[in-house]
Amino acid sequence: MTAQTAIAPARRQRGFNLEKWGWVFMRASGIVLVVLIFGHLFINLMVGEGIHALDFAFIAGKFATPFWQWWDVLMLWLALIHGANGMRTIVNDYVTNEKARTALVWALGLSAGLLILLGTLVVFTFDPCLGVTEDSVLWSECAALVGN
Repeated sequence: MTAQTAIAPARRQRGFNLEKWGWVFMRASGIVLVVLIFGHLFINLMVGEGIHALDFAFIAGKFATPFWQWWDVLMLWLALIHGANGMRTIVNDYVTNEKARTALVWALGLSAGLLILLGTLVVFTFDPCLGVTEDSVLWSECAALVGN
């Protein structure tokens, strides 16, 4: 008489798979980030006067248009989430203590979230004339912008 062992069928995990979607996000965001970063570098360093045109007025001009605001915010969001997800993967791979791993993943999420919030606020609330007084070097530019 021989004993036969039944092999249980493989079970598929149901529900949301964070690791799978993290992997997909890293590939997709990496491709989009390459386009955003090289576009950013091309516009800032090669178009017009190149690097010699980079000054406060150049940045103020870029942040005055919604296209460049959204371009920079998308680049900021994707870069921070991409980097935080990569760090989360490293923490999950190399930190063996469960409490330390949980604390580090939370710290990564909170720091990325805070930087995303602050960066977005800077881009959308940027005012080049904030704090400029009549004796400032920028007074004539700000007066022309405001129309005074």
